[in-house]
Amino acid sequence: MPAPALFVVSGLTQYLGAAVAVGLFAVLPAGTVAWLRVAVAGVLLLAWRRPWRVRALWEPRRLAVTVLFGVVLATMNVAFYVAIEHLPLGTAVALEFLGPVAVAAVTGSGWRERAAIGVAAVGVVLLAGVSLDTGPGAVTGLVAIGVAAACWAGYIVLGRRVARAGTPGASGLAVAMAAGGLVLAPFLAGGAGPVLHDARLALLVVVIAVCSSVVPYALEQVVLRRVSAATFAVLLALLPATAAVVGAVVLRQLPHGLELVGLVLVSGAIALTARGGSDPSGPGPGDGQPPAPG
Repeated sequence: MPAPALFVVSGLTQYLGAAVAVGLFAVLPAGTVAWLRVAVAGVLLLAWRRPWRVRALWEPRRLAVTVLFGVVLATMNVAFYVAIEHLPLGTAVALEFLGPVAVAAVTGSGWRERAAIGVAAVGVVLLAGVSLDTGPGAVTGLVAIGVAAACWAGYIVLGRRVARAGTPGASGLAVAMAAGGLVLAPFLAGGAGPVLHDARLALLVVVIAVCSSVVPYALEQVVLRRVSAATFAVLLALLPATAAVVGAVVLRQLPHGLELVGLVLVSGAIALTARGGSDPSGPGPGDGQPPAPG
């Protein structure tokens, strides 16, 4: 399946999970919901992949990169959930996209990738419907979304190393998410008490974990093996574009004006990267070796 199509599937599952997560914000702190999403997804992935059977994954240098990837991923999710408590969603989405923009600008190997990320960034801003009316708590929201953007950049760079390290399937992702959940547990697990006493809440958390973390991040590991970090950053623009299309088809929320321009720009950015080519499928030379430190 082409990488853009995988991103569309990933986006669809994430929006389903997000719709469920919104209902939990009245019961649990946003940061705790994000942590539960990561921690439960880590447990599910461990049960599915059983990564302890993959000896190469436990080599010290490779394990260190995998754990760092998991902490960055978990922090990214928590920071974004905290940000959207204080900022309009469109503003948060657009500001967080600064992370992928930075990755493409630094790692892009040619004019196509750099031009594409610029076009995609403008498209995301138009699609997100950025609002300057941030309201109370704006400083907290801006700091949180800045952390989320930095972590998103780290997620792309570290996630590609984990995806191309030669481990089968999503075994590295399983260890990463479990590690991220463990590291953040002392700070966020305390607010998860209601889930332990309400079977309905627990089921909703599992649905969020599967839809918002297990499926999309596993699919992104597949894409990260195929394309460069810069191309992956551009493809991330498909997520808000997919949201706009879903809204049009399912909710009859037809895009208009600047939103249509945003869709065209994102489509053009994807076309630019497609013409520019991508990395060969599968690990590249030396990817079967433990990653170098740093």
